[in-house]
Amino acid sequence: MKIDVLSLFPHMFDALRESMIGKAIDRGIIDLQVTDFRDYSHDKHHHVDDTPYGGGAGMLLEPQPIFEAMDAINAQDNAPKRVILLDPAGRTFNHQFATELAHEDHLVFICGHYEGYDERIRTLVTDEVSLGDYVITGGELGAMVMIDAIARLVPGVLGNHVSAETDSFADGLLEYPQYTRPPEYRGMKVPAVLMSGNHQLINQWRMRESLRRTLQRRPDLLRHKQLTSEQQRILKELQADSDLK
Repeated sequence: MKIDVLSLFPHMFDALRESMIGKAIDRGIIDLQVTDFRDYSHDKHHHVDDTPYGGGAGMLLEPQPIFEAMDAINAQDNAPKRVILLDPAGRTFNHQFATELAHEDHLVFICGHYEGYDERIRTLVTDEVSLGDYVITGGELGAMVMIDAIARLVPGVLGNHVSAETDSFADGLLEYPQYTRPPEYRGMKVPAVLMSGNHQLINQWRMRESLRRTLQRRPDLLRHKQLTSEQQRILKELQADSDLK
């Protein structure tokens, strides 16, 4: 997967070269290129922002540097791309959206700053995306979160593909609790079923605990989840459980 980023702070993305994403970059599974679109400014001081027509607070990113940076990317590869604009008004990012984008060959992220964008920049874009109902100072952190979430779903990035398949939200539910050694620590014991070696019972326990955690913490997810008959039966039992009322 090829990933291009247009940013005023390209060194922020050095953090992505750590851990599993960094290893994927080293192995050529992910090709990450970050462009400082200030380099495309025609202003002698390399300004990329200006005051909005009609007045108003703050500064807007000018179209010219971003358009020319995109021209340079397209000159290298004119194949179709998903061009993502980080914007609070965009589609909310989630696991399903990450899975969709993980199937793309080439992604481009445009990271904004200041008060906003000149509206003409949106003509370059295929997707406007928000991480949630809050505002941060720039698009870089949002782009890094998205790149990490997407890249780990690209085949070969994670050492164990099952890790991605069993993550929270991968099947529409929160992940079940997990434990490792020692079997008891400060009076807290690992559930006996997990040490039983009976994988059928373990899977049943995990299903139940996944439903329990989702019901307790994110019941909204259950409204959109197609449950099996067994999951429906377990959910009814959990809903009748007094500790969830």
